[in-house]
Amino acid sequence: QVQLVESGGGSVQAGGSLKLSCAPSGYIFSSCAMAWFRQAPGKERELVSSITSDGTTTYVESVKGRFTISRDNTKHTLYLQMNSLKTEDTAVYYCAADLWVDLRVPCNGEYAYWGQGTQVTVSS
Repeated sequence: QVQLVESGGGSVQAGGSLKLSCAPSGYIFSSCAMAWFRQAPGKERELVSSITSDGTTTYVESVKGRFTISRDNTKHTLYLQMNSLKTEDTAVYYCAADLWVDLRVPCNGEYAYWGQGTQVTVSS
């Protein structure tokens, strides 16, 4: 069973930077849309940023100008560069992806694969 494996979380002071990475644990045919979500304590999970296979990106308003999503299609790896971090960015960050894993089941536009989550803590 293919899973998404995240890395790069940690603790940082406000104003600092972190870079998250996410890659599938096994062989896949292709990666289609990919995204980062986050969930802070007591809050609902929110979509932070997404990127299509051709590089079209979206960002939630609160991170525009500070976060950059990118991907390496040769490695099917997703990244999130987070700069100028704020205390309100503290959350568990999850990557999600629409992957072509089974030859009979190509990408279908849904984030069917999720990472285990990585904690990002920003202190003042």
